[in-house]
Amino acid sequence: MKSPAPSAPDFERSLGFLLHDVARLLRRAFDRRVKHIGLTRSQWFVLAHIHRSDGQTQTALAEELDMERAPLGKLIDRLEESGWLDRRPDPVDRRVKRIFKTAKIAPIMAAMTSVSESVYDDVLNGVSAEQREKFIDMLVLAKGNLLSQETGNAD
Repeated sequence: MKSPAPSAPDFERSLGFLLHDVARLLRRAFDRRVKHIGLTRSQWFVLAHIHRSDGQTQTALAEELDMERAPLGKLIDRLEESGWLDRRPDPVDRRVKRIFKTAKIAPIMAAMTSVSESVYDDVLNGVSAEQREKFIDMLVLAKGNLLSQETGNAD
């Protein structure tokens, strides 16, 4: 008697595929809504991360963004030339440069935050406030679990 053939995985309900697809579609929706601002996706992504964590080194930012340092350096060069960011020497190690946001970033971050909230409202249409909070809590927990495993602190 033959054993039944294994069933094909349901990629429509696969956690990895769903997270990837939702993130990709969120980025595209956001891109469409901020196109008028004139920043590329890469540029606004860098600005958002610097806004969240001002004063990072380029190496730390590259790791956070999962980018190579050289392409990130070119992006930072362009953003610095446009007045969005400023590189300053590290107070302890003068060889290291830290990246800081400039005052020019505040209005654009307010606009980008407003757009992102609108996108999230559309994405989570029909989901109660309580369900949204639980969903966010689960994502925060999953992120923490992954970071813990990455740094070798997993139980």
